[in-house]
Amino acid sequence: MQSENQTSVSHFILVGLHHPPQLGVPLFLAFLVIYVLTVSGNGLIILTVLVDTQLHRPMYWFLCHLSFLDMTISSAIVPKMLAGLLAQSRAISFGGCAIQLFSFHFLGCTECFLYTLMAYDRFLAICKPLHYATIMTPRICNSLALGTWLGGTLHSLFQTSFIFRLPFCGPNRVDYLFCDIPAMLRLACADTTINELVIFVDIGFLALTCFVLILTSYGCIVAAILRIRSVDGRHNAFSTCAAHLTVVIVYYVPCTFIYLRPGSQETLDGVVAVFYTVITPLLNPIIYTLRNKEMKAALWRLGGCKDVQPH
Repeated sequence: MQSENQTSVSHFILVGLHHPPQLGVPLFLAFLVIYVLTVSGNGLIILTVLVDTQLHRPMYWFLCHLSFLDMTISSAIVPKMLAGLLAQSRAISFGGCAIQLFSFHFLGCTECFLYTLMAYDRFLAICKPLHYATIMTPRICNSLALGTWLGGTLHSLFQTSFIFRLPFCGPNRVDYLFCDIPAMLRLACADTTINELVIFVDIGFLALTCFVLILTSYGCIVAAILRIRSVDGRHNAFSTCAAHLTVVIVYYVPCTFIYLRPGSQETLDGVVAVFYTVITPLLNPIIYTLRNKEMKAALWRLGGCKDVQPH
């Protein structure tokens, strides 16, 4: 009987956003516009980097990876959320729920590693410019990028298997936007204390390590920039690094709020989830295009203004 109860849940119901019924269509249209802008904006960055030979450098190669991650993270969550805003049924199969959780943490963890790699790339470019070309060769660049994807895969496999080894015997209503770790833990028919502790240690250690490495890299970068005599040189260096540091902060703050409190059941969690799954992937291309003069110049050239050069 116990085994039968533990396998009784064949699907879950995604509750999604708590909102009055009359707001269903306006929310659907708003999130649809944001999703289209996210995919098109990040897709435009990838296209620009691939087409413009002046951007064929490690920094922009990593930016392509970041844009692709933002597109896929949004695509893993938003379409199902849009369907739930209009459809009466918000069901997702047990396997579909596991795939969604794996995909989100695979892509999110890869992005975490990628931010760290991008900070290291800027550290080498600004603090060790004479050795940059010999260190960050195309082969090393590709190997490091591949390592971020491999690290994200291993981390997500561990987290997903650790969650779905728990018994789920009802209820099956996921009070969240998507199948994520904190929401799934609340549905488990077993003591989840160990799971919450492991999640706190695993994600906390991973996020803290990457964040410390990023801060260390930027501490060295700031010190190096302050030694630059040229005012324009300092401005250009600060402008490039400010864009990356901004998206790092936008990424880390909401994720820290959610995953270092795995047992939380606050309503605010849903709002924060909307921010880092829907809004953040849209902000990244905006931040990079507004703060990066080379990217803005490349976009103008892609649009037909051949004589545009970064200032």
